[in-house]
Amino acid sequence: QVQFVESGGGLVQFGGSLGLSCAASESVFRPGSWFSFLIMAWYRQAPGKQRELVASIDSGGIPDYTDSVKGRFAISRDNSKNTVYLQMTSLKPEDTAVYYCNKKPPLGSWGQGTQVTVSS
Repeated sequence: QVQFVESGGGLVQFGGSLGLSCAASESVFRPGSWFSFLIMAWYRQAPGKQRELVASIDSGGIPDYTDSVKGRFAISRDNSKNTVYLQMTSLKPEDTAVYYCNKKPPLGSWGQGTQVTVSS
């Protein structure tokens, strides 16, 4: 059972930057680099909207982004720390949402997420 703990959200002004972190842990001991084999992703859910995929990074470190964040967001990972990051720049009010990390495709269980609010 893999669990994810997101952190780093907050309130930022239009055009500002914010960095998110997500630590993954496994309740059953798995020797070796289990995390490195996962395709990891960041998702977000704005009020009244469905959760959407924002960015993903594969086991080789190749990123992929939804069109609305290309050129502004950067996803990265540190397999030695079982952690995935999302660096967000040029933030817009429409980026306001609760941000979650999960594998891609996602597991059924989600972390608590971290709130990102961008003021205009």
